[in-house]
Amino acid sequence: MFPAENIRDWRGANVVDPEGSKIGSLESVYVDTTTDEPFFAAVTTGIIGRHKLTFVPLTGATVAPDHVRVTVSKDLVKDAPSIDTDGELTAEHEPEVFSHYSLPYTPGVRRLARR
Repeated sequence: MFPAENIRDWRGANVVDPEGSKIGSLESVYVDTTTDEPFFAAVTTGIIGRHKLTFVPLTGATVAPDHVRVTVSKDLVKDAPSIDTDGELTAEHEPEVFSHYSLPYTPGVRRLARR
C-alpha cells in the first residue's frame, strides 16, 4: 500500500523502476477521485532545458527514505503520455495515460485529481 498521508514530503524524491534505474523526480501525485488513493505520479523527466512531466502508475509502489520505487520499467515510462512542466492533465487526455499502462478506464468520469 502506498501511504497517502505523507505525499507532500515525497516531492523531489527520485522515482526508480524495479531495477533501481532512475526515471526522474517526483513532482506531484494524482489520486483516484473514487477512492482518494494515490494512483499516478507526475515525474519530471527529460534533459536540462527540455523537462516534461511524465505519468507513472503508483500501484504497488514502495517508499524508501531516498526514493519511490514503482513497478513499471523505465523503458515503458519513456513513451508514456506527458505534459509540460507547467501544464495540467486534461480530462480528454486521461484515457491515454490509463491506456498506455493497460489500466482500465471508465469514459465520462474524471478519474484523477492532482495533490
